[in-house]
Amino acid sequence: MKKQKESQCTQKTISLLSPLGTIQVSGCENGVHTIQILMDVAPAERGSKAPQSCVVNDSPAETSPELQRCVEWLQAYFSEPQTTGSLPLPAFHHPALQGDTFTSRVLQVLLRDVKFGETVSYKRLAEMVGNPRAVRAVGGAMRRNPIPLIIPCHRVISSSGQSGPYMSGKGNHLKQWLLTHERQGKEG
Repeated sequence: MKKQKESQCTQKTISLLSPLGTIQVSGCENGVHTIQILMDVAPAERGSKAPQSCVVNDSPAETSPELQRCVEWLQAYFSEPQTTGSLPLPAFHHPALQGDTFTSRVLQVLLRDVKFGETVSYKRLAEMVGNPRAVRAVGGAMRRNPIPLIIPCHRVISSSGQSGPYMSGKGNHLKQWLLTHERQGKEG
């Protein structure tokens, strides 16, 4: 018996302006495929130009309820971050999050167990997933995270307390900003 070919998704992309620069959210009617932080604004220039919240910059005429839910979650994250824990999450529709792969398990545990304003070490996350020796593999799972911000790979730090790389080292300043944003949001 031949396997039926899965139907291709019709993806749409919404562009948002945020304190981090432009964020693109892509997805289909089944859920969010990716969130990309474009880093189109240099950190030194970000100060006065960057919006303090997250606003839609470009959007298709029709979007799925899941994409809209993702946009609402991101807007809340930047304007009232402490409220995100009570908001419904969008459905995810990316292969890295489907099935029972190590990456999928790591990302699901991270999303479920590491709350707003908290951090976890790569080592502790490996233990939480049930494989304490898989510290480097946890780092690989963070690099493959298709939904950063919602699946909070920025909350994963080294055992020494250092923040560790973000976006393959190109976004370390963004990781620091996100951790500070959450610390301040938790206090406020």
